[in-house]
Amino acid sequence: MLNRVVLIGRLTKDPELRYTPNGVAVCNFTLASDRNFKNSQGERDTDFINCVVYRS
Repeated sequence: MLNRVVLIGRLTKDPELRYTPNGVAVCNFTLASDRNFKNSQGERDTDFINCVVYRS
């Protein structure tokens, strides 16, 4: 089974690419995504999503 997710947001800093001893590429990055609605103060909250992508 394959899970697929589409995230839209802004990178908070440059992605970090590294390799495991087995040669698997691992990329870490954080996305900042604004919510579609405003909070009680009339401002939009932002969610920070930590992402890890593995590629063999």
